[in-house]
Amino acid sequence: MSTPYPPTASAPQAGTTPNGKPKKTFADRFARFVLIMVLLGMVGFALYTWGTLNYTYSEGERVGFARKLSNKGWVCKTWEGEISTTNSVGAQESSFSFTVRDQSVVEKFRALEGKQVTVLYKERVGIPTSCFGDTPYHAYDVRGIK
Repeated sequence: MSTPYPPTASAPQAGTTPNGKPKKTFADRFARFVLIMVLLGMVGFALYTWGTLNYTYSEGERVGFARKLSNKGWVCKTWEGEISTTNSVGAQESSFSFTVRDQSVVEKFRALEGKQVTVLYKERVGIPTSCFGDTPYHAYDVRGIK
């Protein structure tokens, strides 16, 4: 038996579209949906983190005696500092904890440890993880008081 010339188009196979591509199953569509949702979630989380790290809720300065500075964290190491503040003689001592992200500020704080200092900081609210610091107060400068 001979084949006709030109060959005739065959009928579409079951489970394929008219152009010959396989039909998308529910599992294929669901997997694509889940992948898109995960990617959108990751992008949303990244944008939220960027926003919280770049938006300043408040800005200020605290005066006290430079008490300690330590590099903390299991996975994400951050510099955490503390100054002791008192309002008047004989009052109970209080402390102010802050995070330092700039290495030059770490060096300045170490040089002034034990002395009276002014810590300039920005408060950042809503930071999602402790990888960016244990406190919402991020010091950007330290100045010694003479």
